[in-house]
Amino acid sequence: MAAAIDGGDCQIGLESTVVSLMDGVRYLRAGAVTRQQIESVIGPLEGDDHDGHRSPGRLTLHYAPDAKVEINVTLPEPGCAYLAFGPTSYTGPVFQLSASSDLSEAASNLFKSLRDADKLNPSKICVAPIPDHGLGEAINDRLKRASGFIG
Repeated sequence: MAAAIDGGDCQIGLESTVVSLMDGVRYLRAGAVTRQQIESVIGPLEGDDHDGHRSPGRLTLHYAPDAKVEINVTLPEPGCAYLAFGPTSYTGPVFQLSASSDLSEAASNLFKSLRDADKLNPSKICVAPIPDHGLGEAINDRLKRASGFIG
């Protein structure tokens, strides 16, 4: 008999960080434990491993909603559902990742906001720029995958 336990919303919102210790130390997937936190314990990582098959959640479009996702949008066009990070004057549907621009809060709200925005069947989902440090690295990784861009 299969069963699942619902423990409620994830406080961090992102899956785990994955590091490989095979053939050196490689960063496979950004997650709640940041690159900087890992490096503060073990020193510089030897590199990233962009082989999408060595860790779950690394394939292009892995996190994609049905609507097209456009990232790093500061002025969303009409018809977009907007995932904001900080204050916004956009008058269309807004899903606030973090009104105070807090990366931890944004990480916690990311997947729910993508799903809720997608339920509106918008022309596209536009996402505000997210800083690329700390948890922002993991958030941007998931957003790039949701938009179909890996590079």
